[in-house]
Amino acid sequence: MEVNVLMIDDHPPIIEGYKSILSYNSHGYVLNITTALSCESAYELISTTKNSFEIVMIDYTMPPYLERNIECGTDLVPIIRKYLGQSKIMILTSHSESFLLLKLLNECNPEGLLVKSDIMAEEFLEAFDAVVRGENYYSSTITRLKQEVKETAKVLDSYNRQIIMLLAQGIKTKNLPDYLYLSKSAVDKRKAFIKEFFCIEKGNDEDILREARKKGLI
Repeated sequence: MEVNVLMIDDHPPIIEGYKSILSYNSHGYVLNITTALSCESAYELISTTKNSFEIVMIDYTMPPYLERNIECGTDLVPIIRKYLGQSKIMILTSHSESFLLLKLLNECNPEGLLVKSDIMAEEFLEAFDAVVRGENYYSSTITRLKQEVKETAKVLDSYNRQIIMLLAQGIKTKNLPDYLYLSKSAVDKRKAFIKEFFCIEKGNDEDILREARKKGLI
């Protein structure tokens, strides 16, 4: 089976490493690999190519292409979705910060998201094969974060989640009863529970929102 792959990374040795690993696949894939070494060259290729790619692999950390408001590799995702709508996207990153990874999951919705420190060559091949076959693949750090978000959502009931969402929209605490049909005292008790859940001893609404973002709730 022929698989057309676009690799976007500003480090040629990394690309050569990916090529080497994928060349040893046991799935019978014949790989046609195109590379882009910058956000600018990737943008130009994606927006003008007449070729199709089954897989587009993107490194998160890339020099920006500010003329097109592309500040990192994942800013190319909407462009890929626009011009290469059938392509499956794999994002690779060295970052392991929860907030960033959850942001990538929620905003980019890639078919594959891999933290580089999670994976060795064998798992990289496994991830590539899964995405080619139409499955999603997340490395262990991503899987753990998704589970943490699910568990957090179970603990915080719908009213508490609504309070967080309303605060994120800029609604003041004094006005929350108008949106939730709860008394002021009930809102205050729920906010106290939310702070306790987030281990915030003293803090304001911004502290609640900061912790909620870390956990991928907003």
